[in-house]
Amino acid sequence: MHDVKAIRDRPDDFVAGWTRRGVEDARALVYQILELDRALRAAQTAGQEALAARNAASKAIGAAMGRKDTAEADRLKAEVEGLKAKIAESEETERTVGATLRDLLAGQKNLAADDVPEGEDESGNVEVGAWGEPRRSGPARDHADLGEALGLLDFEAAAKMSGARFAVLKGGLARLERAVGQFMLDLQTDQHGYQEVNPPLLVRDEAMFGTGQLPKFEEDLFRVGEHLLIPTAEVSLTNLVRETILYEDDLAQPMRLTALTPCFRAEAGSAGRDTRGLIRQHQFSKVELVSIARPEDSGAEHERMTGCAEAVLKALDLPFRRMLLCAGDMGFSAKKTFDLEVWLPSQGTFREISSCSNCGDFQARRMDARFKRAGEKKTEFVHTLNGSGLAVGRTLVAIMETYQDEGGRIAVPEVLRRYMGGVSHVG
Repeated sequence: MHDVKAIRDRPDDFVAGWTRRGVEDARALVYQILELDRALRAAQTAGQEALAARNAASKAIGAAMGRKDTAEADRLKAEVEGLKAKIAESEETERTVGATLRDLLAGQKNLAADDVPEGEDESGNVEVGAWGEPRRSGPARDHADLGEALGLLDFEAAAKMSGARFAVLKGGLARLERAVGQFMLDLQTDQHGYQEVNPPLLVRDEAMFGTGQLPKFEEDLFRVGEHLLIPTAEVSLTNLVRETILYEDDLAQPMRLTALTPCFRAEAGSAGRDTRGLIRQHQFSKVELVSIARPEDSGAEHERMTGCAEAVLKALDLPFRRMLLCAGDMGFSAKKTFDLEVWLPSQGTFREISSCSNCGDFQARRMDARFKRAGEKKTEFVHTLNGSGLAVGRTLVAIMETYQDEGGRIAVPEVLRRYMGGVSHVG
């Protein structure tokens, strides 16, 4: 969410910023926002002036009646009636114009940080780091074929009961997926200091608005009665500070939260992409990382969070690269994003497995999440950050493809074997 006062004070910055984010006519958008802002403030001023005049006239009526000046009292009464109508008109204008302005502001993307590269889509992303040596020889069977051949991955049974983009995992593969999630959660809590949270999976619209999924991306969500299923635990974890004022001591170190949850996405905007396999499912598990920080700490926290996600891939010995997303490819709420992409032998390419974003105060404004510095009366908005640490299903895909052997079995990475009862292979 953007501060209209900031747009009023620095309109050219928002024209340039939204142009970078792909808005076709950012100048017209800024002009529309400023016109609505002017109309709203004019209505507020007119209403305040009419209210003051009504109060003065009401007081004067009593004085006129005391003097038995009925003519003046009647004139003042007529004036009060007219002012009441003017006040009502101003209030209605405030409601309608204010709602239009809020809806317009709520639908606009966050501005990109200055060090985010220019670009319209993923072709503008920049590789800023890499780890490990991608395996380019040996068995490279697709994970879906491999899982079906082992009798441990069943898409047909899932489709019969739930439709497309669902899967049934069985036996050792189901246990391996569970092991992956538990390992990730333990790593982030034991070694990186994140506090484990078990949050709700169903949330209200206000929570989705706070993190930026609503109103623009409702088609990607699953609604259940009056609630929505979370597309990521980012929603639940970040909203833990909604409508809250923290103290500076609370954020001496950033608040670091993590959760392993099921996630639910309609994937309405991805028709035809990754329709087979576990890459793009309606239901999947993910370990989410969320940080709440002071503005001056969020840049360093973004680097730290991305490193915490990378630590999972390093521990599993899965080659990856870090990409700095360009302005046109970032998510709605992000001001700066690093994507981690893991090597998939069957595709001979890197695929996204984690996205770590610094949202600045964008989500905090939507949630009214603030903090107060020591000795200060005013409050400031916190900065929020989120990242995948990691997507469990995509990590399982990378393990299956990277650790498959010539006999079609899947070797269990060393760090996962204690979660597997010492089992060294699946299949």
